[in-house]
Amino acid sequence: MLATAQTEVQPLAVSFKRVLIATDFSHVSQVAQLWGLALARRCGSEVYFAHANSPEARGPIPMDCLPKEIDRSQIEAESQMKMLADRARAEGIASHTMVQQGGASAVIPRIIQEAGIDLLVLGTHGRGGLKKLVLGSVAEELLRLVSCPVLTVGPNVAPSASTRGNFERILFATDFGPGATKALPYALFLAKEYSARLVLLHMIPPIPVIQIGMESYGAANYTVGGLTNEESTARQESKRRLKQLLLPETEQVFEPEYVVASDFLPEGILDVAAERRAGLIVMGATRPRSARAVAHIPWTVVHHVLSDAQCPVLTVMA
Repeated sequence: MLATAQTEVQPLAVSFKRVLIATDFSHVSQVAQLWGLALARRCGSEVYFAHANSPEARGPIPMDCLPKEIDRSQIEAESQMKMLADRARAEGIASHTMVQQGGASAVIPRIIQEAGIDLLVLGTHGRGGLKKLVLGSVAEELLRLVSCPVLTVGPNVAPSASTRGNFERILFATDFGPGATKALPYALFLAKEYSARLVLLHMIPPIPVIQIGMESYGAANYTVGGLTNEESTARQESKRRLKQLLLPETEQVFEPEYVVASDFLPEGILDVAAERRAGLIVMGATRPRSARAVAHIPWTVVHHVLSDAQCPVLTVMA
């Protein structure tokens, strides 16, 4: 819970006035819809539902799109979108629907630009081609393409949790890089909006086994005691840097918890999220510039966190 002090949080240049919920009508999309609507209701957002309808072919070889009046997939999509809009309006949420022809990687970024979207909400199966060095799932591709933050709901997120519509604890995972710097205002904004406990986390690499093994050779620089002192120093420095992320008056308001842990990524982030019962993970990432870059941290870390997290993940790209 937040402190009752009358200190004002520094102005945050973020908001979620317009939220886009992308759907393909799958189960994971339905769960993401629940979370998106809960967030929109809390933040007073206007909701846009979007569906990318891939063109159907007249024959065995795709040539052109069917006329709208006989395009069954278009008609069915519009019918389901109307039901989504009716549900949102019944909850007092202003909503719009968009069914556009084309692939999601083309349709969704275009809607975000044209409608001035502040947040994209989508579900993911947690499967994709990142390990194969290809584009991966639609969700992963969109994460790399869109210009706004993305709230991703993975396969391990319980639908029932969305009905509470609350984030009691928000975990902000940072590597002190540009992505994390851009993501921090969103973590603060949501912590304030939800009166949530903010947990700031930095992971330091564990002591390499190869270094511990060097002790048997009598190398002074590789003694266990020396490595322990080195890790202790790294922890202290990381905690100092975590505390520098917040202004003193902001710290009084949020009463944050600073956590420095030593573990491999992404397991360390997921373990801390589970231990602290985080309702939301916020993290930044560096947008990969090529398929080759997809194989390296931090993108693989983001992929695994999205796939295995038991709560929604808000990703902000640098």
